Amino acid sequence: MYRKLIFVVAILALLLSSTTTVSADKPTNFDEQGNTLSTASDNGFDAAGYNRTARIFSGTYESWCMDKFGDASVCQTRYGPWLNDKLIMKWNDEWDRGNAEGWENPPYNAWLSNMANGKFPEGSGETWLYKFVWVGSCGADYTPLPDGGYCIWGQFEVIMDKGNDTGSVIWYAHATPSGYGSYFSNP
Repeated sequence: MYRKLIFVVAILALLLSSTTTVSADKPTNFDEQGNTLSTASDNGFDAAGYNRTARIFSGTYESWCMDKFGDASVCQTRYGPWLNDKLIMKWNDEWDRGNAEGWENPPYNAWLSNMANGKFPEGSGETWLYKFVWVGSCGADYTPLPDGGYCIWGQFEVIMDKGNDTGSVIWYAHATPSGYGSYFSNP
């Protein structure tokens, strides 16, 4: 009987030890999803709003302008009514390559999107969506292109330019097709 009691106690002890969980403090170098952080408050974005690794900008026209020009008077002159508007930009690695090369080693399968939202009390009251693709030499700014877009910066097509600044939707460009994938050949 004594042996049976020892055996039951040993089995219970084994079962209890294998189901007991140990709590530990959350490590400070990981976020909620387990992503490694360099500091406890690092979220991948710099002070201006860029996350260059993810190729995303999330900020305002003012934070973008100050990062680009560093001059409040330039920002006020160029973007005054929109400075408080929220701005999200996304781009691909080809856009980075083109910028690094000064757009002098084509072809580029580059694209960029800008999404602006000023529909809040301190904003402009406008919303805009732009999609740009590199197409090579295409003419002067705003030259209409055959597929419904227009040329900008001499070698980029605006394939979508859609906004709302008057209470109704305005389309300045809606190329066919208006998605990025259709402009680039598959590698």
